[in-house]
Amino acid sequence: MNVWKESRQLANELFRVILSNDNIKDYALKDQINRASGSIMDNIAEGFERQGNKEFRQFLTISRGSCGEVKSQLYRALDRKYISAEEFKNLMTRSQDISKMIYGFIKYLNSSDYKGSKYIKEPIEKYGSSENGEL
Repeated sequence: MNVWKESRQLANELFRVILSNDNIKDYALKDQINRASGSIMDNIAEGFERQGNKEFRQFLTISRGSCGEVKSQLYRALDRKYISAEEFKNLMTRSQDISKMIYGFIKYLNSSDYKGSKYIKEPIEKYGSSENGEL
């Protein structure tokens, strides 16, 4: 999924710009922005693995909230002069783009009649069985 890939790239960019910067001693901010950026991609992945659109939408909503948290923390990093205005603009734009992608995905799932792969009931014969009856 492109939105997951973009979220991963954002987490890596935040690591490069903020987390690996030894001049920034604000470990609470570093920890929080690391957890929030990881939460964006992690919740997308977890929701997808649930195989149901209702749960997926719920996790996408959490992911979008984490994206908002990253944006707020970027303002803190800028205000404290941990990042340059250019770094802020780049990271903020990427965060906003990801938030829009997540929102678009939620809208798509809301309009879809497909409920998710866990609701598909297929006959067991399609998969065959072993001699002892186990799948």
